[in-house]
Amino acid sequence: MPHHLDLISTLTGGLLAALVLGFITQRLGLSPIVGYLLAGIAVGPHSPGFVADEGVAKQFAEIGVILLMFGVGLHFHLKDLLAVKNVAIPGAIVQIAVATALGAVSTHYFNWSWGAGILFGIAISVASTVVLTRVLADNRALHTPTGHIAVGWLIVEDLFTIMVLILLPTIALSTGTGAAPAAVPAVQGSGGGMGLGGVTEFMHAMQSAGQAITAAAVSLEPAGGGNAFITIGVAILRLGGLVVAFIVGQRLIPLILWYIARSGSRELFTLTVLVLALGIAVGSLHAFGASVELGAFLAGMIVGSSDYSARAAAEALPMKDAFAVLFFVAVGMRFDPSAIPTGWPLMLVTLAIVMIGKPIAALVVVLVLGKPLRTALAVAVALAQIGEFSFILADLGARLNILPAEAVNALVVASIISITLNPPLYQCIEPIAKWMERNKLAPTSKKEDLSGVPPKNHLADRAIVIGYGPVGKTLTRILKDNGIEVVIIEMNIDTVKRLRAEGENALYGDAMQRDILHHAGVEQSIALIISASGLPAQAIVQAARELNPEIQILTRSTYLREKASLEKAGANEVFAAEGEVALSMVAHIMGHLGATSEQIDRERARVREELF
Repeated sequence: MPHHLDLISTLTGGLLAALVLGFITQRLGLSPIVGYLLAGIAVGPHSPGFVADEGVAKQFAEIGVILLMFGVGLHFHLKDLLAVKNVAIPGAIVQIAVATALGAVSTHYFNWSWGAGILFGIAISVASTVVLTRVLADNRALHTPTGHIAVGWLIVEDLFTIMVLILLPTIALSTGTGAAPAAVPAVQGSGGGMGLGGVTEFMHAMQSAGQAITAAAVSLEPAGGGNAFITIGVAILRLGGLVVAFIVGQRLIPLILWYIARSGSRELFTLTVLVLALGIAVGSLHAFGASVELGAFLAGMIVGSSDYSARAAAEALPMKDAFAVLFFVAVGMRFDPSAIPTGWPLMLVTLAIVMIGKPIAALVVVLVLGKPLRTALAVAVALAQIGEFSFILADLGARLNILPAEAVNALVVASIISITLNPPLYQCIEPIAKWMERNKLAPTSKKEDLSGVPPKNHLADRAIVIGYGPVGKTLTRILKDNGIEVVIIEMNIDTVKRLRAEGENALYGDAMQRDILHHAGVEQSIALIISASGLPAQAIVQAARELNPEIQILTRSTYLREKASLEKAGANEVFAAEGEVALSMVAHIMGHLGATSEQIDRERARVREELF
């Protein structure tokens, strides 16, 4: 079969299966990740029916890993970790150590090497960022003290995993623990002529990028004649060079993004961020010998620390979710259901460590550090699952010939079951806490509010103003004069820079994007005001209403005919330019004709009733 048809078939079949099964699991109240993994099993070589090309899926998965790591770096904020460092840092370290020890000891009884067991234990010690944030958000606990501890804990786990990804190839190759497999051979295309035009060209280009990434990721060679200390020393020097490049990049990359942003082209901005994510990831490996995962993470950190972080997160990674889905599909394709009869003991042990060993370790640590029982239970349950980082580590271990094939099967089973059970288990925290207190298994403590709903007086001190023209500027001044905190969303990067220099809380991005509204804090705001004309007001109103059903939304429109659709979308008040101009002209004409203030007010009221 021609190569480009393999490419299109794999992409289409994989995404279609992920869409169907992801939708079904979502409707069942489960994480879509479960559906994506099941989709991979369905289109994999071990299941009947359509079989996707595993090599092609792996190429897309490599790009998905880079974009996932870029997203982690984009949302990484050191201040979030420092705010809960007294619990998150020691807690994560203890939990990783316990899970690693349990994984190493357990797999040793399956005749694994200690190195393989330790790496497997590290893989199952890391929770899924996607699942954890989704569970906390669904239970309105993401912005509570409990949520902050869990997210900070996850940041420590992610940072530890990144260090493992950096050092593992060098250590494994220098000590002889693993071996570098041959690079993935390039697949020869059959050329054009099939009528796919630019689509086929693009897909070939994306696969070539994936092949380059895969080949680069497995091409590290140990330096120093096999001496581990010399090899690690060379690696440290290379990382030092990467740090210097990171510092330079913090000044250079924002300038590039600023120049592109001023062009006003959304497509060019999107393309620029994608090129930075992929280019820095691959470039960091070729220039400094670092992993592509580290390069992507650093690229995300650079963009995330700039004025462009919110816009990049909201609209500059339109393919991130698709490639991340293909990553999970590719993982599912490697699962062999026929291995269950012989591999179930390892799968059961892995699941027990993930859902019993890890949560108990987290529970004990949080309680010892003096936090309430319900906080400890919430953190423990939220972390009782595994996801994307577990598979990234396992994939690297397999490429280095450290982990045996049955490791992936055990991880897939543990991931599907733990992710499936995580949301309902979180709902059981309060009953479990009451049962433990009633049976004297824990001291009675004051019930902590895990709802994440801020108090009313907190909601009353923040408003979001979209657009900073004459109207937005005036409204911002009035709100601030009355003690209201204002967050300004603006698409003009120069305006945003000027406002930030003046001490204003300004955000660069398109308010139509839910991520931009989330960054602005729409969930904790009492009002949202669309003050600029020419904006997609209906889409903004719908997104804001979904994120915060209680928020007051005031919007501006150009024509009176838009009023009904905006109110239907969720706007509380609509101020149409046509109507306001008519009212102002009525007042001016009647005043010029000598009408009294009462007559002018009466006529304005009549006109307003007629128009609105």
